[in-house]
Amino acid sequence: MRPDVPVYCFHPQVLAEDVAHFAQAFPGKTAYAVKTNGEPFVLKAIADAGVKTFDVASPAEFAAAREASPNAELLYMHPVKAQSDIRLALESYGIRTLSLDHEDEVAKILRIVRALDFDPADLTLFVRLQTKGSATYELSKKFGATPAHAVELLQRIAGIGFKPALCFHVGSQIEDPEIYERALGSADWVRARSGVELTALDVGGGFPAPYGYDPRRKKRIMPDRDEIMARLRKDLTEWGFADLPLIAEPGRVIVARSISLIVRVLLKKGKRIYINDGIWASLSDSWTGKITLPARFIPDPARKRRSGNPHEIVPFKVCGATCDSVDILSRPFWLPETVDTGDWIEIGHIGAYSLSLRSRFNGFYPDTVVEVKTPFDEGDKPEGFAAIETMAD
Repeated sequence: MRPDVPVYCFHPQVLAEDVAHFAQAFPGKTAYAVKTNGEPFVLKAIADAGVKTFDVASPAEFAAAREASPNAELLYMHPVKAQSDIRLALESYGIRTLSLDHEDEVAKILRIVRALDFDPADLTLFVRLQTKGSATYELSKKFGATPAHAVELLQRIAGIGFKPALCFHVGSQIEDPEIYERALGSADWVRARSGVELTALDVGGGFPAPYGYDPRRKKRIMPDRDEIMARLRKDLTEWGFADLPLIAEPGRVIVARSISLIVRVLLKKGKRIYINDGIWASLSDSWTGKITLPARFIPDPARKRRSGNPHEIVPFKVCGATCDSVDILSRPFWLPETVDTGDWIEIGHIGAYSLSLRSRFNGFYPDTVVEVKTPFDEGDKPEGFAAIETMAD
């Protein structure tokens, strides 16, 4: 193609493998978090891979999930909702599972339930519990009831007649494998003091996807996915939750590896390269999350003369396509010294949040997608330290 625009390469067999791997490892229901990547082709592939439940947060996500899977179960797990959206969820989409972290949300839901003459016993309300831990994106800064408040909310929900349940979300891309154990300890404390019989437990997301690392910084060694899931299963048993109906909301760990991105070098300026994508399009996650992405050099065959050592892998500061001076990645790409204007770079593991968070700022909006049978990991090894090594081998 010799593209001058960014091109998303979709690897459907990788997506199917990662869906199956998670579903087999987790001892409960897999509810894909639509916010991670809600593109129709991704949702359809996830549904085709066997996922029948979707974690949704807005009317647009209700519609997208149902379009991909007409009989899908939708879990409305956003803790703060508009009353009109609650009514739409209950009346038009048949949603019967919602989450909350405040008594005003209980009042909103109850108001709609009474207006529609629904039986509260038909609805499961999850109380979102605040957690503490280390993750690339810490989510409890915005959502979650303190343990004492969660006790009160569970008692209130059960008293009205709703089915009471408990959920937490330890953050996106966890950095501490013990974080689930601590969250389960808090959940056990809440359960014991509330005196309420829980109908389900939702452990949220946070399951990390493999990325790269910057050799100039201390390398974090994380256990691999199988070890993390084995620990979680053990912790669920030890804290007495294994016999409850269980739900997980994976996103990143399912879709990250399924998409790579081809970008072109618009200009090389010393140790800087300017590419035709950036933080306002596909690469915002690598900016805000300070994630090092695996990158593979694809030389332009039309360039006959190059300067530098092709075997010397060096860090290049990466500047995006827009005219905004903030549009600079927080992590470098490690590439051969010979990279130059007109070359291409394939960026791996870009499936999570890249398409979801892209904007139309400055008129740049990548939307070209091709399906590729060869997984990114089976191509030539990514150059240098952008290799996929954040988790233990």
